[in-house]
Amino acid sequence: MPRPIIATVDLAALASNLSIVRRHARCARVWSVVKANGYGHGLHAVWRGLQKTDGFALLDLNEAILLRNIGWLGPILLLEGFFKPADLKDIDRYRLTTVVHNDWQIDALRSITPHAPLNIYLKLNSGMNRLGFSDRALPDAWQALSKLKQVATLTLMTHFAYADMPEGVEAQMAVVTRAGAGLVGPRCLANSAATLWYPETHGQWIRPGIMLYGASPSGDWQDISTSGLKPVMTLQSELIAVQAVPSGGRIGYGGRHQISKSQRIGGVACGYADGYPRHAPTGTPIFVDGFRTRTLGTVSMDMLMVDLQPCPLARIGSKVELWGHNIKIDEVASAAGTLSYELMSAIAPRVAVRLRY
Repeated sequence: MPRPIIATVDLAALASNLSIVRRHARCARVWSVVKANGYGHGLHAVWRGLQKTDGFALLDLNEAILLRNIGWLGPILLLEGFFKPADLKDIDRYRLTTVVHNDWQIDALRSITPHAPLNIYLKLNSGMNRLGFSDRALPDAWQALSKLKQVATLTLMTHFAYADMPEGVEAQMAVVTRAGAGLVGPRCLANSAATLWYPETHGQWIRPGIMLYGASPSGDWQDISTSGLKPVMTLQSELIAVQAVPSGGRIGYGGRHQISKSQRIGGVACGYADGYPRHAPTGTPIFVDGFRTRTLGTVSMDMLMVDLQPCPLARIGSKVELWGHNIKIDEVASAAGTLSYELMSAIAPRVAVRLRY
């Protein structure tokens, strides 16, 4: 038999989360962000649960082509645009929408003859300082693209750096307002955090990502606990060992956790080679045999250890939830000093995936 670890992807929860997105931004169309193989959930899986979206947004040209090949006929947005002028052949062939964030991309568009004009998203650097035109350069870029016969629709976009933090969106929205003055066209500004908490950013299109998968943009589950959003991924395994450790015994590599009094511990078939964070410390929450308990010691490649004191009837074969409905992925991420985004996208290929419809 294979190892008992399995990631269950709940397609009904995905569809439900999309409906909640729409309730938050009733007048906007939705780009469902499915980059990084659908945030680790599997692109083949998530496109089924998100059939009612208006479009899919991702980074990889190959993933965009995959979506076309498995049957998606609607809009697809390349969030980082194209990387080489030659990419424009596939963008034209598969009728993709591309971001433009650099002058060389405008020059590349000028040099092609597509079968039909392309839809373009012009990216403004409103303060995140990753990609995009400055507020001073944006109007010229907009005018240059507007004059090209290769361009169909032109949409202004930006990305918020602090929408999930106390700084909010005010400063960046001021840049959008200033730079976009007089530029007639749709706006696509809001990520998950802005979709949830800043309705003034919604514009004509929104780009929810993490909220579709049932986790919080802020990293704190309590921030979305009343939203109705549901976890989409449940990572489960089983106990494969149970033993009594005497007082003073040390657990795992480096013996970083020492038992203060004799107790039962269990070994779970899940480790960092499966995508569980190696740096998750003793005390990271976990759900064993129907009870909330904690991890003990250092996570190893293929296994982690758990405290069985709260679950006295646990035995070899007892079910373990690493994250899901009982242990929110944000809780595990917070304990490990990271974000749910990283945990989702780090699920290893060796972990079997099961779809729940």
